[in-house]
Amino acid sequence: MEQVELKFNEMGLIPAIVQDSDTKEVLMMAYMNKESLMLTIRTKKATYWSRSRKKLWVKGETSGHFQEVEKIYYDCDADTLLLMVQQTGAACHTGSKSCFYRQLSMEGDNKSEQQV
Repeated sequence: MEQVELKFNEMGLIPAIVQDSDTKEVLMMAYMNKESLMLTIRTKKATYWSRSRKKLWVKGETSGHFQEVEKIYYDCDADTLLLMVQQTGAACHTGSKSCFYRQLSMEGDNKSEQQV
């Protein structure tokens, strides 16, 4: 396996896209710092950095909706991660399986433009 130097942003964070290993559905996006990434690799449980609470959080620690990480990829610029997971329960805090359950309209009208 090649040695890679991941590019964390000025706050020490890197975006992590989370995808279901079986269905390939995109479940969520969160941020990781070096500590959360190392914990994730060691425990195989997705661990992120909460920007609002300013602390580490293991996905599922309160809800029971854990993410068992099977693989971690990084993109061509080494500035974004892709976690392939086995999701237990809902990935979204709203109770939805995915955080991406809403859609912007692609219609070329004023209503669509107001969404952006």
